[in-house]
Amino acid sequence: MTARTLNLDDSLYQYLLDVSLRETPLLKRLRDETQALPMARWQVAPEQGQFLALLVKLTGARQLLEIGTFTGYSALCMAAALSDEGSLICCDMPGDYNAIARRYWEEAGLGKRIDLRLAPALQTLGMLDQPGEFDLIFIDADKANYPAYLEHALRLLRVGGLAVFDNTLWSGRVLESHPQSADTRAIQALNRALKDDARVDLSLLPLGDGLTLCRKR
Repeated sequence: MTARTLNLDDSLYQYLLDVSLRETPLLKRLRDETQALPMARWQVAPEQGQFLALLVKLTGARQLLEIGTFTGYSALCMAAALSDEGSLICCDMPGDYNAIARRYWEEAGLGKRIDLRLAPALQTLGMLDQPGEFDLIFIDADKANYPAYLEHALRLLRVGGLAVFDNTLWSGRVLESHPQSADTRAIQALNRALKDDARVDLSLLPLGDGLTLCRKR
């Protein structure tokens, strides 16, 4: 037995995938195509996508919001887990990768369930006049705006809804004493603020690059 989280080496991580990952051939093709892009590091890990889909089902979520979509892997995982009446709004910037996301969503038969809005995320969020209507919000965009995304998430989530932040362990850079990166400083600020934020219930999971779950009280 152990009283702390395991450190996964390559062999143990592969075992985790071998015994638990239920990635469809379509998702695997999307992941492989994305890995050929210069920005491949932006893609979520496959076990994270599966975990997000499970959260959608566990919470019975119908209205989803994603901030940072890239080639659409996590969006595809979550949209496929929705019931027929569910919907997902995705916020991202214009880029060549938008076409990849749309192509795979259409192939999966989920194109009509996903609304991709291309503009700075803070602009899109400011225009959403749906306070308290979202069930789950996944945040995986520019890290410097994470504290601002938290405030928008808490405005838009229903009581009991989940905000999920990716990259909150930031490959260990959160340990830097005097970070030069605005992204690192923003993640550090978010993590410190969430620790004592009475508006949420909190758990930071060592999944992928760190995944923080915030349940709105």
